Amino acid sequence: MPRIEITSDTLTEALARISDALSDTAPLMQDIGEYMVKSTNDNFAAGSDPDGKPWAPRTQATLDAYAARKDKPGPRPLIGPTKSLSGTISYEAGADDVTWGSNMIYAAVQQFGAEAGAFGARMGVNKKGRRYFMPIPWGNIPTRRFLGVGKEDETALIEIVEEYLEGAAGG
Repeated sequence: MPRIEITSDTLTEALARISDALSDTAPLMQDIGEYMVKSTNDNFAAGSDPDGKPWAPRTQATLDAYAARKDKPGPRPLIGPTKSLSGTISYEAGADDVTWGSNMIYAAVQQFGAEAGAFGARMGVNKKGRRYFMPIPWGNIPTRRFLGVGKEDETALIEIVEEYLEGAAGG
């Protein structure tokens, strides 16, 4: 029968490394944050939510708004001419947590959706000098989740945690 012998010094050192690693999980949180930013950027590239479900297509109201501004929409929903939302995904790692997302004011509306006029209206003036009110948002915005942890992410995050613990024990 195979036998593994662990001396008390070896075990003590390994347990000390794991204990130190568990008391300072900031490096682990940074690895998770970096992974989730990459995963979220992959969602934008694929035009899908974290579980791979395609985002709802742009509505005619959105396409009309692009045309009125003479803007060319990006190749997928949530990717406009400036690529602002997809270009602002970042993370912040703490001692035992990590958050990631975008600081764009409209990020939550894209993530959760909104009904036309949900945020009131803004006043404008047309070319003839007449005032008009435009609902904010101008049309219904469907939910297009770009943040979240999908099944593939769960597997990858478990691997990241396992590697972290293995490194602490062996390293």
